[in-house]
Amino acid sequence: LLTNTWRYMKFAIANQFFQIAHRSGVDYNSVLDAIRRDYPRAADLPGPGFAAGPCLLKDTMQLSAFTPDHFPMGQAAMQINEGMPNYIVDTLNSRHALAGRTLGILGMAFKGDSDDPRASLSYKVRKLAAFKGARVLCTDPYVPDSSFVSLDEVLKESDVLVIGAPHRAYRGLELNGREVVDIWGITGPIRL
Repeated sequence: LLTNTWRYMKFAIANQFFQIAHRSGVDYNSVLDAIRRDYPRAADLPGPGFAAGPCLLKDTMQLSAFTPDHFPMGQAAMQINEGMPNYIVDTLNSRHALAGRTLGILGMAFKGDSDDPRASLSYKVRKLAAFKGARVLCTDPYVPDSSFVSLDEVLKESDVLVIGAPHRAYRGLELNGREVVDIWGITGPIRL
């Protein structure tokens, strides 16, 4: 419980730092580079991303339930990490209403180069974007799902792309200057 909770909290710190920088109009790539380069004790700070999967959240929830009212850091970590899809969809919708637009999600697994979709936050992005009125297309080279479409179709049809899982297959994609959300930095710099 403790090791998975520790990892989950590290991801929450990274996601919170990303949100602070983004809300302040600061380039997070520069911030993260400076933290990792100029402060060796923080070299292991992860980048932002979806902290998901079947274990990290579950174990943090168990520890939080075991110590009710005595683990506010764990509860904050859950709010931050589980709130990343909301943050992304709300940011996109505030820039340009998602209603009537097509949003493509590249990667539905909970982590890169995996075929495991359990507790993937990409599904939350899909649901939230659809609720805002977007047509949502999903693709994943590893996760079999009859509702998914090909990568080519997602790239051709989408107005905005969200990298849901950092699959190596997405490195070097020709994105034609389109609006791309890549909090992982797999297609280039971290961007929202």
